[in-house]
Amino acid sequence: MKSRAWIPWSIIVSILALSGGMTLANENWPQFRGPTGDGHTTSTTLPLTWSESDRVVWKTAIHGRAWSCPVVWGNEVWVTTATEDGHELSVLCLDRATGRVVRDQKLFHVDTPQFAHRFNTYASPTPVIEEGRIYVSFGSPGTACLDTKTGEVLWQRRDFECNHFRGAGSSPILDGDSLFLNFDGSDHQYVVALDKHTGKTLWRVDRSVDYRDLGPDGLPEAEGDYRKAYATCHVAEFHGSRQLLSQGAKAMYAYDPASGRELWRVEERDNHSGGTRPVVGHGLVFIPTGWSQGQLLAIQPQTSGAVIDVNLEDNSQPF
Repeated sequence: MKSRAWIPWSIIVSILALSGGMTLANENWPQFRGPTGDGHTTSTTLPLTWSESDRVVWKTAIHGRAWSCPVVWGNEVWVTTATEDGHELSVLCLDRATGRVVRDQKLFHVDTPQFAHRFNTYASPTPVIEEGRIYVSFGSPGTACLDTKTGEVLWQRRDFECNHFRGAGSSPILDGDSLFLNFDGSDHQYVVALDKHTGKTLWRVDRSVDYRDLGPDGLPEAEGDYRKAYATCHVAEFHGSRQLLSQGAKAMYAYDPASGRELWRVEERDNHSGGTRPVVGHGLVFIPTGWSQGQLLAIQPQTSGAVIDVNLEDNSQPF
């Protein structure tokens, strides 16, 4: 029996089945964590409860296995998926009102897939969509831009080297004419900005914290787990300055979105595998630090060039 990936129905139901009448919400859900990148929605009268028999308008099985979230634009719901062995990477479009599969398109074939742990999948990054275009990434195996009306692949990139070690997880985001992606693997760690129209590289910046630093035991970090991360970028404005916020394996970074110049960073060298999209509020940036000694950091955006080393044992330290 073939395994199946099911669309996360907590998202689909909240879009489709509104309390008071099963009408569709008008708001698009274009990217990972929604319109503003923080999980918030302006839609009202959304259902608080549902079940297999209550408030479900439709349910559609999707082939393969994937942790990516659906994105919604107008009458279309898009979702990525992959075969369990990682050889075939696909994107599907469903009709928002009926759940009918409108398009089922294989984007990439991978001859020799990287290893992906069972707690991950080969299609975990969430796409980002706008009027007429969807941008789909599977990490280093491939990133592509499609025309949402015809399915035509407008451009694709398969040249980004990164051993994701446990599988990819970082989702692409759009800001203006730029598409931003994190690549944090066991071999390479960097951030790229692409021209959304052509797919050409606008800039690429390597992480400034050396992932080959010594580990907590004082020995060289030979294991890729200390080097990888899964986080998604976020663009925010502080005091009139736009900043690209990006969490890596060993630090939280802020870059100039136009040039990639590092503005500031907060180092957390005792931790690894950051996997969140930063949340911004009250003039602060909020991130969990990762796996090994996880804690929540509230960071006040710094002046250009600031480097702060977080001592996880000293919670009184200002940053």
